[in-house]
This record gives sequence, structure tokens and C-alpha cells, in this order.
Amino acid sequence: MSEPSPTRRIAILNVVGLTARHLGPDTPFLREFSRREENRTITVTPTIPAVTSTMQASFLTGKSPGEHCIVANMWYDRDYAEHRCWKQSNHLVKGRKIWEQIRDEHDPDFTCAKVFWWNNMYSTADYQITPRPIYCANGKKVFDIQTWPMDLRKRIKRKLGKFPFPAFWGPAAGIDSSDWIAKSAMWFEDKFSPGLNLVYLPHLDYNLQRLGPDDLAVSEDLQAIDRIVKELVTHLEKRGVEVVILSEYGITAVDHPVHLNRIFREKGWLSWREELKREVLDPGNCKAFAIPDHQIAHVYVNDPAIEDEVAAVLRETEGVEKIYNREQQTEIGLDNERSGDFVVVSDERSWFTYYFWKNDRKAPDYARCVDIHRKPGYDPAELFVDPKIKFPKLRIANRLLRKMLGFRMLMDVIPLDATLVKGSHGRIPESAKDHPLLIGSFQSSDLSDTVEAIAVHDILLNHCISS
Repeated sequence: MSEPSPTRRIAILNVVGLTARHLGPDTPFLREFSRREENRTITVTPTIPAVTSTMQASFLTGKSPGEHCIVANMWYDRDYAEHRCWKQSNHLVKGRKIWEQIRDEHDPDFTCAKVFWWNNMYSTADYQITPRPIYCANGKKVFDIQTWPMDLRKRIKRKLGKFPFPAFWGPAAGIDSSDWIAKSAMWFEDKFSPGLNLVYLPHLDYNLQRLGPDDLAVSEDLQAIDRIVKELVTHLEKRGVEVVILSEYGITAVDHPVHLNRIFREKGWLSWREELKREVLDPGNCKAFAIPDHQIAHVYVNDPAIEDEVAAVLRETEGVEKIYNREQQTEIGLDNERSGDFVVVSDERSWFTYYFWKNDRKAPDYARCVDIHRKPGYDPAELFVDPKIKFPKLRIANRLLRKMLGFRMLMDVIPLDATLVKGSHGRIPESAKDHPLLIGSFQSSDLSDTVEAIAVHDILLNHCISS
């Protein structure tokens, strides 16, 4: 039996939203890390769509979205006639992952920790931790995490306290969640010394979308994530771990929300149910509808007779830059049964909402809540508290009190004003300075300064197995 190939212990820190524009005075550690003599900074040309689940799956499998099947963070399940948003099962991602290849071909004892990377659950990674609320029968939602092995959940919470779930997504999203995740990555390192430690640090995602990349307040966010990265890298390097910095996409400024489903409604293609005096999208009965994800949208056409008309309407819609039919999706590596009959990409200043109602009084109850699974599309307005609420803290306190007393309640504080959003992603930005980065001590002499997203897989794989 042959001896296992030598492997390095690597940590890949996914600093979401990091681009070349951010390596400056506000990020002294990241700038210094990128300038180390042994390190190289590589610009990554993202896939379409340049969104979390898709980019991570491409990095870990080396396959196109059409091949690994993660065509967005959300899509339409034709068999169930339901949308699927932000699903966590790793079984959705087709193709061998980096750690599986290393075990099969180089080192059967190689271990991996997935620390908040998406599609986390039920993977072959040895150690897993991901956000996982508990949904009670009385309607109550309890913020929590899930781990593998299961007993790690109690152990890590005893060490670090509860995961600050409101800081992970929603109006209170901020640095506390990335800080907790970084500390959990240190905990996994100290306890298990994994061969590969995949760490997700989402902080920049928040205000780059809320305020836009040009807002001066983003300077504080850059400084905050830089401090956390420095602490984490220092801890890992002291234990002999080589660190790679990676990002998924860059966020660019937007000022034009596009409401595709409202346009389809005007054409008579949309179907909805009236429930408790509110409207709920009924995709199975729609002739055509969109499931948007930032700057891309999957458009599903249930009535083939109107396909040409749908394409014509999309071409005429302000803010739509590109339309890919089934044949053209093959050209961009996105042809998959989960994909829409059309994939639509916005122009750089635009993004797509999921809004389908005409009157806000008819909006479904979840529209004014943080509810990422029930909304048939991505909703960055969840990062805001509705400015029309006169006393927002009082309303939130009232809702929390009702929750503590065991009453059902809606945390209905989210605005229905898409113009509040100032940053987005999903398309391939015009400037390479807005593309994601890959930084590490890569030894290959023929490595280009710019690579496609699926090429990141081979770079990371070779980095792990190089002696």
C-alpha cells in the first residue's frame, strides 16, 4: 500500500465582499498580508451568478454552476411547484469537494472543518457548524446553530456563548457574528487541528449593501473585519496553519430596483392566492414568474406559448442588460434543470426584487419580516428597519416581550421600499477592481494574476497537497 502524500494544513478565510479596492489604509493587516514576499494576490473572475452558494460550490468542486447544480441561492422546484431559498443540505451540491479528493487520492486521514460556509449540513466534512434556528410548534423561532458531531453544539456554546444570530442577518447584522465565527474557527483549530478549515466571515456584506460601497461609513466596517482577520490569522499561523484569503464577489453601487414580477402581473402572467386578506404568490399556476437573486433572476415560463413574448418583455425592461435562453445558458455554464427558462442579468446600477403585489396593504405577512426561506427571492431590504415606523425600538421591544410571554407575533419592521438598497452583486462587474480576490503563498510559476472562479478549486487543491 502506498504512503499518503504529504499535505499542508490550510485555512481558507472567506472574507465576503473583499476586493482590490479595499486593500488600503482601512485594512492594514490585509494589505500587509497581500504584500508578503511569499504571497500572491490573484483576481478572480466570478461566475454568473456571483452569489454566495454558487461561488462557494464552484470553489469547492471546480465545476460550473450547471454541473454542480447550485444555480443561485434560490430557484424553483418544478416537481413541488415551490421555490427553494437558502437550503443548507450539501447533497444539493454535485461533484467531489476538495477534502474528498484529498482523502481519495492523497491522504485518507485528511480532515476538514466547515465553519459557516453554506450548504454545510450533511456533508462529508468531519466538523460542521452552521446557523440553524429551532422552529417551535407554537410559531416561536429560537435562534441556534447545528454542528456535526452533534455534541459540539453544546461544547462550543459553553465556550463562546450563544451565536449572535441577529448580527448574522437582518437590521442588526454587524461585526458580532463574524467575531463569533472567527472565535469558533480558533476553537475548532485548537480542539481538532483540521487539515482544511473553511471559515466564512460575512461582515462586509452588510453595509456594502445597506449604504453602498462609496459610503464613508464603510471605512469602519473595513477596519473591523481587518482586526478580526488579523486575530484569526495570527492564531492560526502560530499553530503552523497556512492561511489563504478568499472572497466570493464584489459589491457595486446600485440605485435602480427592477420589479420583474410586477411587470409580469401587468401582462396577466402572474397567479396569486388571497390568504387572510393578503396576497401570496402561486408559482405553480403562474404563466411566467421570476425568482430574483440580487442582480440575476431565474425566469420560469410554465406556458410555452408565451416564451417569445416573455423574452420580448424582458428585452424592453429598463435595467435588464442580458437575457440567456436555455441554449445560451450552456455557453455560460448555467444550463441545469433548476435554472429558469430565461436567466436575466441586470445592468450595473440595477438589481431585481421579488415584489409581486401592487398595493403594500396586500403584501404577504412575511414581506415585512426577516424570512429568507418563505420569500420567493432575495430581499436585501431585510437589512433595514422601516424608516416609516415612528418608534422602531419601542415596536421591537413590544414584539420581543410578546415572544417572551409565549404569544405568537410578527417582527414586522422590514420596509417595502427597495430604493433603500445601495449595493448589490450577482453580475460580473465591469471593473476588475470589483472582482473577488484569492491571496496566498501559491508556488506555481505559471499561475496567472487573473483566473476564472472554477480555476480556484485546482489552485486550492494543489496548495493543500504541495509539500
